[in-house]
Amino acid sequence: MLADFTTLPLQFETALAGELFLLGRILFGATLAFTGLNHFTDVDAMAGHAEFKGLPAPRFSVIASGLVLLLGGLGVVVGAYPVLAAGALAGFLLVSAVTMHDFWSVDDPGERQSEMTSFLKNVYGAGAAVALLAVGGTAWPYALGLGLF
Repeated sequence: MLADFTTLPLQFETALAGELFLLGRILFGATLAFTGLNHFTDVDAMAGHAEFKGLPAPRFSVIASGLVLLLGGLGVVVGAYPVLAAGALAGFLLVSAVTMHDFWSVDDPGERQSEMTSFLKNVYGAGAAVALLAVGGTAWPYALGLGLF
């Protein structure tokens, strides 16, 4: 029989915990925000790729996903609306993993490997976003503290 587990409250009082949490937020959120900016630097090429992958309204999809990445990433970095930011990023990363990086349908071995790598990056990024979502309702250190919850 499994032992009973208790849930400990999230604690940032240990040495450097708040600073490390901030560093993790910066690394994660800034990377995604930068990726979102890239969606706007060459919308036409990205829309062409989205169309090739079968996305409806490819130009709109590129712009909308760029906004999700940019605003969600910045929200995580500064600690503004963390539940919305992390939730939007988790949803986007999971959906784009399946729709844009469908390695299982690619015949070329090199392209398949590239798509699988991108798929896995999106999946582990979604995992990080879900972890941030789980603590989104708590007070984050070094954060603006804006939120709905």
